[in-house]
Amino acid sequence: MSAAAGLGALGFWLFIAAVVVAGIWYDAKKKETQQETLRRVVESGQQLDPELIDRMLKTNDENERPDRELKVGGVITVSAAVGLAIFGYFLEKLEEGLFDVMLGVGLLVGFVGAGLLIAGKMVERWNRGDKDGRSSRSY
Repeated sequence: MSAAAGLGALGFWLFIAAVVVAGIWYDAKKKETQQETLRRVVESGQQLDPELIDRMLKTNDENERPDRELKVGGVITVSAAVGLAIFGYFLEKLEEGLFDVMLGVGLLVGFVGAGLLIAGKMVERWNRGDKDGRSSRSY
């Protein structure tokens, strides 16, 4: 393995670690801000409606449109797959055989994106069936 490939792999894993840490930090900061707001309201002596507290502390687990998030994730992932294949085309000019490798990686990522799009469509149908009063879930 060349030094450039090793540095590329290191950069990739550092990026993944940074994204994970940033997500955790964002969630913690958001909860801290919500709790600080509630604390200030209580200290000021104002009455708190339980419904307001529930809305303020509502987590993202009760997402109203998970199908939309799955579809957005699918579109982003499929776009990344196309970008990886194009990146492989340019890497081929540096070293023979890299296009085939990157095309394979792009196909793998593309299939993940297609799975996300399919899952989004399935969840959309399930939610539509639940709203109509009939359950269309079949596993």
